[in-house]
Amino acid sequence: MSVLTETYDVAVIGAGHAGCEAALACARLGMETIMFTVSVDSIALMPCNPNIGGTSKGHLVREIDALGGEMGKVIDRTFIQSKMLNRSKGPAVHSLRAQADKRNYSNTMRQVLENTDHLTIRQAEVTELIVEDGQARGVRTFSGAEYRCKAVVLCTGTYLKARCIYGDVSYETGPNGLQAATHLTDSLKKNGVEMFRFKTGTPARIDRRSIDFSKMEEQKGDERVVPFSFSTDPEDVQIDQVSCWLTYTNEETHKIIRENLDRSPLFSGTIKGTGPRYCPSIEDKVVRFADKPRHQVFIEPEGLDTNEMYVGGMSSSLPEDVQYAMYRSVPGLENARIVRNAYAIEYDCINPRQLTAALEFKNIKNCFSGGQFNGSSGYEEAAAQGLIAGINAARKIQGKELLILDRSEAYIGVLIDDLVTKENHEPYRMMTSRAEYRLLLRQDNADLRLREKGYQVGLVSEEEYQKVLEKKRLIEEEIRRVEHTHVGAGEKVNEFLAAQGSTPLTSGSSLAELIRRPELNYELLAAIDEKRPDLREDVREQVNINIKYDGYIRRQMKQVEQFKKLEKKMIPGNINYDAIKSLRIEAVQKLKLYQPANIGQASRISGVSPADISVLLVYLQGRTGENEAGKEAAEDQKQRENQ
Repeated sequence: MSVLTETYDVAVIGAGHAGCEAALACARLGMETIMFTVSVDSIALMPCNPNIGGTSKGHLVREIDALGGEMGKVIDRTFIQSKMLNRSKGPAVHSLRAQADKRNYSNTMRQVLENTDHLTIRQAEVTELIVEDGQARGVRTFSGAEYRCKAVVLCTGTYLKARCIYGDVSYETGPNGLQAATHLTDSLKKNGVEMFRFKTGTPARIDRRSIDFSKMEEQKGDERVVPFSFSTDPEDVQIDQVSCWLTYTNEETHKIIRENLDRSPLFSGTIKGTGPRYCPSIEDKVVRFADKPRHQVFIEPEGLDTNEMYVGGMSSSLPEDVQYAMYRSVPGLENARIVRNAYAIEYDCINPRQLTAALEFKNIKNCFSGGQFNGSSGYEEAAAQGLIAGINAARKIQGKELLILDRSEAYIGVLIDDLVTKENHEPYRMMTSRAEYRLLLRQDNADLRLREKGYQVGLVSEEEYQKVLEKKRLIEEEIRRVEHTHVGAGEKVNEFLAAQGSTPLTSGSSLAELIRRPELNYELLAAIDEKRPDLREDVREQVNINIKYDGYIRRQMKQVEQFKKLEKKMIPGNINYDAIKSLRIEAVQKLKLYQPANIGQASRISGVSPADISVLLVYLQGRTGENEAGKEAAEDQKQRENQ
């Protein structure tokens, strides 16, 4: 019997947010790429929350865009409400979040994919990874068709052996009732891939016409919308926005849940997978936070052409009758009609420690991996990994150096480093607190940090690259001007300062010194800055932040210098940890397990202490003969221990 055989450069398995970015990156870098999906209608699907961005996630979207990815551009074209979160706090934690028209988002991303050269979309279930001589050579589909390729990118999301559950109801299906992928797991296990079983969930969708909004608090979007993409004209996103709504659970809601915990598959043991700690179900919240009298519930539209509303904050796997009772106990939802039940979904994913920092499998060359398949949660985390996996699949074929972002360069670097060096026993969620250099890794400067890398890779055009160079020049020039522009203690200046609640001057001061006052900023000083040039809003923002937080930024840059020294101290691949005296047994076990590429990575592995790192540095110093470098790195490590 003849079997279809085709040849491509790259095969991308999955068409979720990771798969889309991976496939676009490969195709745009000139690779003949085929992207497989169990359903073409599920491309860039949002099976859970209908939004992009949020705390720390907005940073990821901005970084994806700066590197040449697509997510930011598509949400700018399809959002229906936008907000900048955490405005009352410092710029390090400002995060953009946009409510999406989820159907329009999916369709728009599909249009981009369908009109990208070198990219073929194929609806088929991939059942087997073809591995020869330790290298990925292609994939096989359920029909037996064989697709030979030079690299494979696995982005299966939550579809592998997926099972949806609520109450006693359990059925083998992917999100939104789509077909699950039931065979690929076995093939991966045969090739030595260690698998985890994780779980996530989603709340019910309810009919807008059955909601009493008069009992809820209206949540409007920002008056002035900030786009996600650095390529989007800010004027193009100033649209009429829809409202979201806020209500709360109450003691009656919690009583209903507590009385039915024995019917919850989450607590009865029916669900085996581990769920995300930072996005718990409502029954999990009620148990874990028993002292809280209420929890927030956000009612969010799924799109402009549907009456379906998303009940944010109330994901659940409780039985259908309990869902009706608990939702209808919430103010404004007394007559709620459910369109789609809430459910939990279990799925197979990998232990990400099997990957390098380039997202390539250590034991299967030319096989890359991205997204929830790597044990993470969220659309944004998925897209970020998909982009890096796709870039590196293409660069591996091209014989070029793989792109690895470190923790000091990007949230994407933090995300991937955490996945491949730390023990993750639950779906990983990005948070600003995970980034130790977050003042440097703000969402507002993602283009200044990463545009050049995107240009070097080949995903950012010459025109876009020149724009960011011009932006840098304008920022630097204006910072110099402000630092060297002085104002005297005249009547006009002191009247202005008094009006702002600021201490009057007794002698001259530079504008920069005034900007650093808590109650003042670059925009306010326009009133006394007679020679101020007409600059774009994004340039003015950078000038203000860089001057106001100058001391803190310099301090973090010094910390990054120390970090870089440890990252540059490479660990040979053939090192025998058992032969290193004074290394603790746990450290030996963890170092052998994770095989860190450098001292920096080794220092972040759970179970490897600062003392172990000092021993390792001394050993490497003697092994390589790099005395000065070894001494310097060892001294740096001692200083870190003392701190």
